[in-house]
Amino acid sequence: MELRHLRYFVTVADELHFTRAAKRLGMEQPPLSQQIKALEAEIGTPLFERRARAVSLTDAGRNFLDDAKAILAHVQRATDHARRVARGDLGRIGVGMINSAPFHPFVPRVLREYGQQYPDVALSLDENATPVLAAAVLADQLDVAFVRPLLGDEPGLISEALFDEEVLIALPQAHRLAAETALHLAQLKGEAFVLFSRPVGAGLYDDILAACRRSGFSPRIGQEASQVTSIVNLVAAGLGVSLVPASMQQIHSDGVAYRPIVGDAPKARMNLVYRRDDESATVRNMVRLAREVARGMGL
Repeated sequence: MELRHLRYFVTVADELHFTRAAKRLGMEQPPLSQQIKALEAEIGTPLFERRARAVSLTDAGRNFLDDAKAILAHVQRATDHARRVARGDLGRIGVGMINSAPFHPFVPRVLREYGQQYPDVALSLDENATPVLAAAVLADQLDVAFVRPLLGDEPGLISEALFDEEVLIALPQAHRLAAETALHLAQLKGEAFVLFSRPVGAGLYDDILAACRRSGFSPRIGQEASQVTSIVNLVAAGLGVSLVPASMQQIHSDGVAYRPIVGDAPKARMNLVYRRDDESATVRNMVRLAREVARGMGL
């Protein structure tokens, strides 16, 4: 028994007329009658009572009609479900982000618009350092992650640059340089720096050190922290100065002053990483939306 036999039967049962049913099905009446007879033979009982000018369902036919409609409805639901999954309208997606990502309007906007466009996709979030998130994506524990540039190329991952963010100098509020409205990096020579370790965000770490060297000094790193938010707290405590993404100004700390950099300055790049061999529609839609939001925000 095939699904088409059930569709033939349900159509004849709805019309109670073989010629009209055949017309609805886009076929000739004799082949339709043959298919129904074959179905009755397979079941082992008549489904229709055939008279000269009328067709009606037998008791067996009425019961079979309910089951046939339920089967066809279930098949339709399964088909719709598969199509929605294939389009990325249904499913799950695990998204990672670095600690500083929520402070920039970009990532919250991407997540908000993704939720609006794909309300039936269950979205889970994980916040961690870049190398941890990249490893989780590679291990299929996350699907995508918003991170800083990786320490090195990973053949199994695509790391797509989304935008570059301005970097500011973070100073203790009582620091002598906090009276300035803007600073050259060279003015930080001899200062103790608070930075994250290189493996946490190799790209930004290297850019900061390179910019300092171009300004004539190598920064003296006095404290290290695993997250940018921790760095801001250490600066507020007076343990050193730092260079942080401009979005970190949203951390309103009474003990920190943020100042723009005059001249040569590093940039904090935001990347999106995902598996090279991942063909899921949910990931494809997230990547497309992230690109669109970045363009729409002029980043």
